[in-house]
Amino acid sequence: MATAAEFAGLSDVSVPEDIPVEGDISVPAASSRPDDEFSTLDEPVKETIMRDLRAVGKKFVHVLYPKQSSELLRDWDLWGPLLLCVTLALLLQGGAADHEDQGGPQFAEVFVIVWFGAIIITLNSKLLGGTISFFQSLCVLGYCILPLTVAMVVCRLVLLGSTGTVSFAVRLAVVAASFAWSTFASTAFLAGSQPPNRKGLVVYPVFLFYFVIGWMILTFSPSQ
Repeated sequence: MATAAEFAGLSDVSVPEDIPVEGDISVPAASSRPDDEFSTLDEPVKETIMRDLRAVGKKFVHVLYPKQSSELLRDWDLWGPLLLCVTLALLLQGGAADHEDQGGPQFAEVFVIVWFGAIIITLNSKLLGGTISFFQSLCVLGYCILPLTVAMVVCRLVLLGSTGTVSFAVRLAVVAASFAWSTFASTAFLAGSQPPNRKGLVVYPVFLFYFVIGWMILTFSPSQ
């Protein structure tokens, strides 16, 4: 146990005035970088929604005009793919096959085909050594359904006029063009993330994925 004699000499110890003896507990100054200043906590709900809608619109533009840009991969989201999937599923309802029990695509079936197919392609890409993340791949595959969704709208309008040979030829041309565009746009974003000697193994499932969707659009016929 310490005694008073051990601390007797401490009374003569003095601290120079120029040496601070108090701790500094001030909060460090905030960074002046723009990224650190931006926060959505105090952002109005309307502004948040408009910002997300603008982001989705920009990704649609990237799909319609594919180019070497990482924005679609960097700022990924699933709002656009969800919107396209729901729109496509709704447009494929009301077909003749639905009422004749011929196995026509129902809403849930289209939804499962789109999302399950995109997940399988993504897993295949990852197993082949792709560097793209899981959700980035889903984002690209989902957004690239846009040309096929547009083709479905055009086919519904064509079918309002007639269902003959000319109508089928027009729909075939539209679906073929949109299928080619969807495949080209998706591979333009995904091919760069794959090993050079395995790109063909990645592109082939993408080809089948959009071919199945295109086939459902082409074979759709309205109920009488």
